[in-house]
Amino acid sequence: MENEVLSIADKRTKVTYDLALARGAVRAMDFRQIKTGPEDFGVMTYHPAFLNTASCQSAITFIDGDKGILRYRGYPIQQLAEKCVFLEVAYLVLFGELPTEPELKEWTDKITYHTMLHENTKKFLGGFHHDAHPMSMFISTVAAPPRFIRTPEMCSNRRCASCKSIASSGKFRLSPPTATATASASPTCIRTTI
Repeated sequence: MENEVLSIADKRTKVTYDLALARGAVRAMDFRQIKTGPEDFGVMTYHPAFLNTASCQSAITFIDGDKGILRYRGYPIQQLAEKCVFLEVAYLVLFGELPTEPELKEWTDKITYHTMLHENTKKFLGGFHHDAHPMSMFISTVAAPPRFIRTPEMCSNRRCASCKSIASSGKFRLSPPTATATASASPTCIRTTI
């Protein structure tokens, strides 16, 4: 299929510009070539609240808020919420497909292993002043666990590295009213079919 082109005629200069149109969108930077002269900065796009701006193209997520559509890897979010557990959806987002039963078991085991917090994390939290801002405490504590590992391994296996990133993001939750970081329990996963 040929690339679509949007032609824009500038009545100020009588020049016509051809802008590439992909999936109904034009790159905002392409408008910069439309100028009245060499000193002109070029046309810029403007609209408050970014109501008509696509920030990226994603193979993972599709969103149409006006129609109430949210999909991960082509699956409607309602279907995933009803039939899948968190770790199945995390696997889908990272690897592009839902896990098989053996893949889900291995994934769950790895995530569970990597959600363990080092005992020194409590000491680290205890080192903050009593009136420290909760967000600063949270950010610092999330960044701290790798520092407690004696010999950090650089994992070249994508699935292993991904489970570590998911695990580290799931280790903490803010618990009102003190808003301090606490270890969260690992979810139990049961294979479901969509």
